Amino acid sequence: MVRDALARPLRDLRISVTDRCNFRCSYCMPREVFNEDYPYLAREEILSFEELEHLVASLIPLGIEKVRLTGGEPLLRRDFVKLVEKISAHDVEVAVTTNGVLLESQAEALADAGLDRVTVSLDALDNETFQKMTDSDVDVSVVLAGIDAAIAAGLTPVKVNAVVRRGVNEHAIQDLVNYFRGTGVIVRFIEYMDVGSSNSWRLEEVISAKEIRDILLEKIDLMVIPPQDASHVAKLWQTTEGDKIGFITSISEPFCGDCSRGRISSEGKFYNCLFAENGFNLKPYLRAKATSSEIQELVSSVWTKRSDRYSELRSEPEIEGRIRLPVEMSHIGG
Repeated sequence: MVRDALARPLRDLRISVTDRCNFRCSYCMPREVFNEDYPYLAREEILSFEELEHLVASLIPLGIEKVRLTGGEPLLRRDFVKLVEKISAHDVEVAVTTNGVLLESQAEALADAGLDRVTVSLDALDNETFQKMTDSDVDVSVVLAGIDAAIAAGLTPVKVNAVVRRGVNEHAIQDLVNYFRGTGVIVRFIEYMDVGSSNSWRLEEVISAKEIRDILLEKIDLMVIPPQDASHVAKLWQTTEGDKIGFITSISEPFCGDCSRGRISSEGKFYNCLFAENGFNLKPYLRAKATSSEIQELVSSVWTKRSDRYSELRSEPEIEGRIRLPVEMSHIGG
């Protein structure tokens, strides 16, 4: 197992398969930036399924245990199910993060292809707030039908990720927990993060995990679940009925010290951190038919020098408020 400069292993690989999305969420791909003139990657710039499979197979010996396919919106990628089939043929867990719009029609095929689990982004249950958050005219029932299809296909436990933004969707916190009670779905609340340079992030719009828990505790009892793996991003709590609720605290309680995630952007750059400013370009080597050993050596050489801990540094007083221009979340995957 390869380890970085802070002794963190490389166990999780997040792969963005496209930089395109059918939503324009203000915290990720605001329409004023990601419009019809935005320079999306051309098809030939994006890694092929064969290149992605070779990359994953090459990196598994370094300690990779899970591959998460993301975007943009991964289900927009043509013949996406074929990629899942290729990667699931290797000894690794395969998961997908999606906005759920295309999930109902693809869930069964994805399960048949070997997909293990699915995470769905859903920030509200009422159409007015949902459409405001996603800047779309999609009815929330489409996403809920996709979640039902994922459960029916056995892609469980399904996780629902909700970004909470002050003044926009606080009311959705109780709604989401109540709606998914007794379904086995794990609702996870994410603190609004400063990823990318286009979402106009402001600290005062962040609702901390503690605030979210306080809102929930007004109506339900919660007990903390001791963590089984320190590298998991969500801190889990449980209701008296056994429903699990997660909190992702990258702002209020950074978890950089246990981060084991490497990221591959759509065009083949390897990033050490969600907030990284630069990535190491693997595409020339993949297209030059580099061997698995050569790919391993390249990634190892990058990872062993890794000392990234942006979220922890952000909270240190002497540098608070500094401006960074990291890669956009839609480009690198959440």
